[in-house]
Amino acid sequence: MMLDLEPPAARIAEMTRNLPDDRLADPTPCGVYTVRILLEHLVGLTVAFHDAGRKELGASTGTAPATPFPPLDPDWRAVLARRLDELVATWRRPESWEGETQAGGITLPAQVAGLVAQNELLVHGWDLARALGLDYAVPAANLEASRSLLAPAADEPDVSGAFGTPVEVPEDAPLLHRVLGLAGRDPSWTPPGA
Repeated sequence: MMLDLEPPAARIAEMTRNLPDDRLADPTPCGVYTVRILLEHLVGLTVAFHDAGRKELGASTGTAPATPFPPLDPDWRAVLARRLDELVATWRRPESWEGETQAGGITLPAQVAGLVAQNELLVHGWDLARALGLDYAVPAANLEASRSLLAPAADEPDVSGAFGTPVEVPEDAPLLHRVLGLAGRDPSWTPPGA
């Protein structure tokens, strides 16, 4: 199965194109991450999953997710946009989805790595949109891919998902909200004081 990573990547690029620096300290739904830390994470994961898709294993693919992120480049908007484009292009290659690769220091099927990359973009794109008070939408195919990736982990007893402990969301809630709940996000989160 191949999945297009462009929809969540393009939404991130759109939201950050004119993002003023005075918003970088704003809180996000992603725990203690500010907008700046979330952007540092996004830059880092675009590099790691680009290399994972190309099977260029090394420091970028072998670094644990909890490792501190490098600070934002002064030209971070252009850097992030370029890295997002490179990531999307990599995962449009059929061979990126074949065999095994490495991400976060874990060897895993390349198909799973592609789904994890897409899910990172989707969930953190929502985090960014919510922090900035912007609308967020991606195609149902991307949402379904995230749901299929996150749902099995949510069914395990006493295990928090990759993004955090799942949040209960009504079964008849919009698919985006159900995916966010599986990812440990409260779909009704708003910035403190908003």
